Amino acid sequence: MKIRDISIKNFRLLEDVTLCLEEDTTLIVGRNNSGKTSLTELFRRLLDDSSPKFKLEDFSLGTHEKFWEAQELFRNNEEENVVREKLPAISIAIDIEYSADEALGTLSEFIVDLNETCTTAKIVVTYAVGAGKISNLFADFGSDRRCFFRTLRERVPKLFEASVEAQDPNDPTNTKVLESANLRAVVQFGFINAQRALDDAANKEKAVLGKVFERLFNSASAAGARQDDQARAETLKTAVEGVQTQIDNDFNDQLGALAPTFALFGYPGLSDPQLRTETKLDVQQLLSNHTTVTYSGPDPDGINLPESYNGLGSRNLIFILLKLFELFREFTTRQPESGVHLIFIEEPEAHLHPQMQSVFIRQLNRVRAMFEATYNSGNTWPVQFVVTTHSSHIANEASFDAMRYFLARAREAGSMILNTQSKDLRTGLSGEEPENREFLHQYMTLTRCDLLFADGAILVEGTTERLILPKAIAKFDEQNSSNLSGKYLSIMEVGGAYAHLFYNLLDFLDLRTLVITDLDSTKAVESEKGRNSWTKCKVSEGSRSSNTAINRWFNTDDGDNPTLSDLLIKTADNKSTKNRRIAYQIPHIEGDACGRSFEDAFILANPTKFGVVGTTLEEKETQAWGKAQDLKKSEFALRYAITDTEWLIPRYIDEGLQWLGQDDNVSTAHDMSVSLAEEDTNV
Repeated sequence: MKIRDISIKNFRLLEDVTLCLEEDTTLIVGRNNSGKTSLTELFRRLLDDSSPKFKLEDFSLGTHEKFWEAQELFRNNEEENVVREKLPAISIAIDIEYSADEALGTLSEFIVDLNETCTTAKIVVTYAVGAGKISNLFADFGSDRRCFFRTLRERVPKLFEASVEAQDPNDPTNTKVLESANLRAVVQFGFINAQRALDDAANKEKAVLGKVFERLFNSASAAGARQDDQARAETLKTAVEGVQTQIDNDFNDQLGALAPTFALFGYPGLSDPQLRTETKLDVQQLLSNHTTVTYSGPDPDGINLPESYNGLGSRNLIFILLKLFELFREFTTRQPESGVHLIFIEEPEAHLHPQMQSVFIRQLNRVRAMFEATYNSGNTWPVQFVVTTHSSHIANEASFDAMRYFLARAREAGSMILNTQSKDLRTGLSGEEPENREFLHQYMTLTRCDLLFADGAILVEGTTERLILPKAIAKFDEQNSSNLSGKYLSIMEVGGAYAHLFYNLLDFLDLRTLVITDLDSTKAVESEKGRNSWTKCKVSEGSRSSNTAINRWFNTDDGDNPTLSDLLIKTADNKSTKNRRIAYQIPHIEGDACGRSFEDAFILANPTKFGVVGTTLEEKETQAWGKAQDLKKSEFALRYAITDTEWLIPRYIDEGLQWLGQDDNVSTAHDMSVSLAEEDTNV
């Protein structure tokens, strides 16, 4: 059996999110503050030994108005069921898929349907106001919103409670109330947190690795542990008992030597008990609080190096592997065994160098197979990993099918309240040609592309644009008092021949993207065989563009590519579609000469710097064309990006940057923070 889908409502940014899990590893990617941590935190809350507790701040900001509306209904004496329906509730639904011939075990409690062909069980956990507690929730409220929300903050944790129920996948009205223990019996959860405290110089060995060893010992001592593990645990106990006996004997001998001293003070008297010492050594406490990890050093005298002398990256990797082994042991020794093991790994890239990050995600499933073969007699460990990451190195090693892209977007146009959208790249790119999908994945892997974590993207034609563009953006910010340089923009060198392959992916990611490419004017030339061929030429001589990115952008229904004259009169609106905009050469001054490539367009935008002295359009175009042909592109790019920075941005790039800077989501998604104090008056 496996978890197929998870649906979450009204928890922080996760106002309405459905997540489809892979059978082995699901990778959650996205920018900061897109909801990845909220996902892990929700499951951590659900697994609290006591009933899960949430605060008002844990409810999605978009639901806060419903609390006020529910209170209004209550004041107007509406029926309790009407008020309850309006009140927000945090909920999570877990769909578990099983096969008809497998042993259901603890999952059987959650199967309530009578459909023999249905092989899905649905578990729903809801955090809502308790039965009969609505009057207590809204007691003594008036029309003061600030007072209402402040008091509500105190009442929600006291009056709301969690419930667990089995739900018929085909009939949501067919339910069965169960306990939290039933959920934990079916699905065992594990967490490897992003905050691993490995750089805490005072407590890292004892508080982190030592506790892992303690839990490994507990698993080996459990009734369900393998016999050889139980034997090792018993041997360790026996060794500690031997030490304890020796300490007791030594201490009591020393105590006996002090007897004459005690006698001077009349102790012990006739009725006083004899003194003896008894040492209590607890294996768990020894492992947790008095065990450190050391490394064998080159010293011939046997001096080992402290654990803290090893690099943070190595210690992080050791901790993750030990933690995985601990979670594996907990699962295999648990009785009765759970049907599914769901493990969340937060930001495994912490302190790891790029190559190790790439290796980690590739090896994760091999680690599982090794644990099964070596420590579980070949029996299956039904684990599903959910890995959250900000690392492009990890993301690029995973397949598109395994990726879930989290994106924070405004609930509605003009709203400052964000919620998370979860985009499944498996379904989102299902219509893409297989060879295109393969190209995109290989490109992103080879270039270490950070597209999945950016606020916006710029696709450029070549190396020259890629090198000069950061300086162009800085100049643009200075001239327009903008802050594009402060945004996380992914600049990708893809070329005009391949940019169009990214269009569907960019649309699916809802990522605002500027495509900067070349006009690439061409003209027809008759060959010796009487056939027309197309050769590059100045714009004034050409009739069409050879640039695939442009032609695919403006391709008409009849399949005809646009003419050069059509391209030169396209408006800004014509060049924008969905969340993308294309920018190609246009005259820097209306009615003036137009460049064919970035280099001659740059020259025409800065004619004095390059000695373009022509008075007519044709003269300027010819001079810029000739100078561009003689340029060494790498030297040209480095010079105007680093040493000679007094120049004007070509108009077509300037217009594109103007468009890119207009996106509210780029500027607010990470900087906006709404406090509940503000919410009191603004909801």
